[in-house]
Amino acid sequence: MSQSALNVLGRPLLPCGTEPMTGYFRDGCCRTDASDRGLHVVCAVMTSEFLAFSLHRGNDLSTPRPEFDFPGLRPGDRWCLCANRWLEAWMEGKAPRVVLQATHLNALGVVTLDQLRQLAVDSSLP
Repeated sequence: MSQSALNVLGRPLLPCGTEPMTGYFRDGCCRTDASDRGLHVVCAVMTSEFLAFSLHRGNDLSTPRPEFDFPGLRPGDRWCLCANRWLEAWMEGKAPRVVLQATHLNALGVVTLDQLRQLAVDSSLP
């Protein structure tokens, strides 16, 4: 993992989750590069409401897809979401909670820190 990856607080990016293994690179972190067209940079804690929202929008995150080494997500799982999908869910009042310390700095090109802080699990951070 790149030591230069920063989170939305300007600090080193912490892992998002390993069970299931998340991240665009499937290394547990919400890192990104130019090949990540979806910008999978928001570390989110899945909820049944968000999973239903995502399914309704055409992205089934609940069904296992072994051919893609994807176990399917359940409420409570941490997952690197596309920043645009998180924002879309936030605008509908269905966004999942986020882990600021594990959300990549590039998320701020799509969402604001204030929006993320509203649903942060680690909101007591400066």
